[in-house]
Amino acid sequence: MDILKRIESLRSLMKKRGIDYYIIPSGDAHQSEYVCEHYRGREYMSGFTGSAGTLLVGLDKAILWTDGRYFIQAEKELKGSNIELFKMRIPGWPSLQEWLMDNMNSDEVLAFDGKVFSVTDYKQFKNIEHKKSIKIESDYDLLNDVWIDRPKLPMEKIFIHDIKYCGKSTKEKVSEVREKMKSLGVSNYIIASLDDIAWVYNIRGNDVECNPVVIGYALIKEDEAILYVDNSKVLDDVRNKLNEEGVILKEYDDIKGDVNDIKGSVLIDPNKISSFIYTNVNENVDIIEGLNITTSLKSIKNDIEIENLKRCQIRDGIAMVRFTKWLKENIGKIEISEISASDKLQEFRALGELFKGISFNTIAGHKDHGAMMHYFATEKTNYKLEEKGFLLVDSGGQYLDGTTDITRTFVLGRLTEEEKRDFTLVLKAHISLMNTKFLKGTTGSNLDIKARGPLWDEGIDYKCGTGHGVGFFLNVHEGPQSISPVPNKVSLEPGMILTNEPGIYREGKHGIRTENTMLVVKDTSSKEFGEFYKFEVISLCPIDIQGIDIKLLDNKEKEWINNYHKWVYDTLSVYLSDDERKFLKKETKSI
Repeated sequence: MDILKRIESLRSLMKKRGIDYYIIPSGDAHQSEYVCEHYRGREYMSGFTGSAGTLLVGLDKAILWTDGRYFIQAEKELKGSNIELFKMRIPGWPSLQEWLMDNMNSDEVLAFDGKVFSVTDYKQFKNIEHKKSIKIESDYDLLNDVWIDRPKLPMEKIFIHDIKYCGKSTKEKVSEVREKMKSLGVSNYIIASLDDIAWVYNIRGNDVECNPVVIGYALIKEDEAILYVDNSKVLDDVRNKLNEEGVILKEYDDIKGDVNDIKGSVLIDPNKISSFIYTNVNENVDIIEGLNITTSLKSIKNDIEIENLKRCQIRDGIAMVRFTKWLKENIGKIEISEISASDKLQEFRALGELFKGISFNTIAGHKDHGAMMHYFATEKTNYKLEEKGFLLVDSGGQYLDGTTDITRTFVLGRLTEEEKRDFTLVLKAHISLMNTKFLKGTTGSNLDIKARGPLWDEGIDYKCGTGHGVGFFLNVHEGPQSISPVPNKVSLEPGMILTNEPGIYREGKHGIRTENTMLVVKDTSSKEFGEFYKFEVISLCPIDIQGIDIKLLDNKEKEWINNYHKWVYDTLSVYLSDDERKFLKKETKSI
């Protein structure tokens, strides 16, 4: 009922302003995937809690678009709201832009808050405006009038990320950025994406849950590097350190005037800069559009980052082993729920050095809940664990020396033939990608079939990507690299971090995912055939051998799982107690 009232309240306001359609996305003023509470308007207005989706509210119709990770979840959460679910990137389902093109009439008004839409989106809407003779209004934040007690922007203090962890000073990073700017022929560069700003200025914060970023903007010129933040969040020691590194501090809202004053040329990433910033650039300025320089630079981890990350993965692996032991030894003896299991895992992670929190809200799905790829247990949905089927746990930690992301599907008791077969097929898919050797210049979209192949052979698919980049004490999802059927022109290079996470999701039954984080490294090279790369796994945690149907594995696959488990045991056992070592020995025995 709350959602129905909120939608009607928005429609009443739309009528007063002469608006026919209003769009509410999932992002913030910085085009973030995960946002602070102030920007969770799509969730407030729709009741859909997933991280990706766009809500369109018309005077007599409301539609929510989301992707394959959330189809099952969205159907449940939208029930009773009168909001229709449209499935993104599925044949037969129009995109938001296609729907507007087909359904809006001339002279109708489409409105949105330009601060929360990218330049790319804005241009698509302007194209519709031109072709359909509709009117676009991008200055309306109607949520401020509809959202009762809307949360304020966060005021967490900023801190410096020490060079002993990140490996390069702010001066070095800004210098690298300026070299790239020079090669592109631009004299100004605006950055709005929060992880890019955090990376280049070596700052971190707590403005977004699970993402150690700071809400702000950056403007790098040939002779100035400016950080726009609420200055009350900057303590003297941080201000002094930034000044030493050549960073000028200004207030957050000063970006509008400074952007308008830019002379010459400016570089922007059209997918990461809002239309609000874009439309405030002086019309005489030459705007160059391209991928953020910082996105490419931070995607390749330096030697110090890699060394730190591997140490971080050991501590994360210890926590995972201790959680696995606790789960296996207590299932059926004490009451365990999806929520209490998630909490217990976080307790184990918090025991490790340099821990700063989880890297995303833990996904712990038992039975059919595992089929919802990004399920998050609430008091209403929380299952008590039973001694049967699976518990899928996708989790990660934020540490000063790295960010982790790992999924294990735990066997809690008896399995059906289908469950065991699906578990083994997912493992085969995981190993297939893990064992891939590839030529320099290969992209993640070139390799996606390596994971899907064993599943496609059985007529099975998963409606999401296979892997994503991971930040360094930053966002758990990081580009530009990815492994996905969606075309990606970014070549995989040594130093890049990616996940490997194929899965099988059977609605109403079970979900299975096996995920490790891996590093791209050099393999072989020759003058005749070129340079080849491979993946090095860096996640350390047993894969539940109770779920494996060994008859479905070939000798190479058995060899991989045995070698992986030996490495996990040899690496982690020295940090464990006698009981923990015995448990790990059993979990990593040869098959």
